[in-house]
Amino acid sequence: MLEGLAQEWQEKQREKTKELWRRRKAEEAEEERKVEEFREIASRFRGYPEKEIKDAKHLISNFIKAGEDVEKIIVEAADNGELTDLVLLVIWNRLDLARRDDERHVIQALGLLYRRVEAEMWKRRSSPAMQLLNELLNLHDGSNDDEWLRQCRICMLNVFLREDPFTILAPLEVGISKGPIDLPPEEDDTLLRIDFIRETDELLKELKGKVKNDAVMGLDPQSIAITLKLQEKDRTLQQVKALRDMAISLKW
Repeated sequence: MLEGLAQEWQEKQREKTKELWRRRKAEEAEEERKVEEFREIASRFRGYPEKEIKDAKHLISNFIKAGEDVEKIIVEAADNGELTDLVLLVIWNRLDLARRDDERHVIQALGLLYRRVEAEMWKRRSSPAMQLLNELLNLHDGSNDDEWLRQCRICMLNVFLREDPFTILAPLEVGISKGPIDLPPEEDDTLLRIDFIRETDELLKELKGKVKNDAVMGLDPQSIAITLKLQEKDRTLQQVKALRDMAISLKW
């Protein structure tokens, strides 16, 4: 009987040893994966001066700590010329790591920060139509598409010059009910719906071409990172298309 108990104990110990070995191998594999990911992500900074990388990381830390004041801090950074493609790259790298570890709250927060910084950079060098597009894209919280579209429609109704179908087609600036109408002066910032549709349509063609040309194949870390970025581009493309279509069908 004692011999049987001893054999049973030895068998349990062997199973425990095997389980510990399996866990250790899994932990080593996970650690190796993370080291490789950090190495691959660090390689994206190749060619950038160390000080610029450090400054970009410090700036992003300030954005994250700013909380509700993040918009103000982003605008101040833009005024100081601190928003660069490197800043976007640093945010993207952190977002990439969060996605690989499936940290959903971090993904949502960093995704929103990326869009805000990108929008501010784009706004500084964009036409009124593209500035509006950025503002509309920036309204998206990353989850509720229907609420986002509702807010975008309200914003369009407030921004676009109210249109009378007859006055758009009639010559000599004549209104159907009130006679001649006053067009806004050329230096006025009034945005016409037709200009927004035209510029958004041109942007869509450009974005579609980029997504198609950048398509990659492969399961190596670099290919996976590029694929994730392309998926983000594709989501943006679909959002821009939805806004273009909304502007086309907009009614007052």
